[in-house]
Amino acid sequence: MRIDVLTVLPGLFDCFLREGVIGRAISRGKVDVRVHNLRDFTTDKHRVVDDVPYGGGPGMVLKPEPIFKAYEELSSKGEKPYVILTEPWGEKFSQEMALELSRKPRLLIICGRYEGVDERVKEIVDKEVSIGDYVLTGGELPAIVIMDAVLRLVPGVLGNRESLSADSFSDRGLLGYPNYTRPSEFRGMKVPEVLLSGHHKRIERWRKEQSLRRTLKMRPEIIEKLKREGKLTEEELEILKEIEKEGGNPA
Repeated sequence: MRIDVLTVLPGLFDCFLREGVIGRAISRGKVDVRVHNLRDFTTDKHRVVDDVPYGGGPGMVLKPEPIFKAYEELSSKGEKPYVILTEPWGEKFSQEMALELSRKPRLLIICGRYEGVDERVKEIVDKEVSIGDYVLTGGELPAIVIMDAVLRLVPGVLGNRESLSADSFSDRGLLGYPNYTRPSEFRGMKVPEVLLSGHHKRIERWRKEQSLRRTLKMRPEIIEKLKREGKLTEEELEILKEIEKEGGNPA
């Protein structure tokens, strides 16, 4: 997979692209990430990328010319990228969207900034994306969040593919189960006995139960949605009935 990023602050991506899982994936050639300075696509000597909005109002707006120029140059060789624009009012980013985007061979992420981009830029945008209902100083952090979630799903990026199936939100949206490691007792807090039993079927059922309890407590709407869509197994429905018999307390 290749991802191009268009930004006025390319230096913000240096650490993310150099360190950790993503940095190793890039160094091994598993993914290709290229960050482009939007100012490199300007034609004036001052490299201006923004201007005042027509009709008045506060702030500045990113100009269309350098964005279109960047898009056309990046699209001139090879496959046209799937274009994402980071916007506070865009579609809410999710694990489902991350999986969808991870299947694209090439992405171009345009980092919004100031009061946004000239509306005409939307002509080349495939999806406007928001990471939450709040406003940041720019779209660089959302771009990093999107890339991190997407790139870890690309085959070969994670050393253990099985860990993906245990991620929260990966299994139909259910939250993940609790995890423990050594020591088995720490400051009076003990690891659940079932995890020390070596009984794989009991452990598997315990994890399903804990995942359901956590989801029911933190995100009950996910359980309701899965019920409506008929996506819960008979075992999961049985576990939920047992939880309800306890008084409906998921904790």
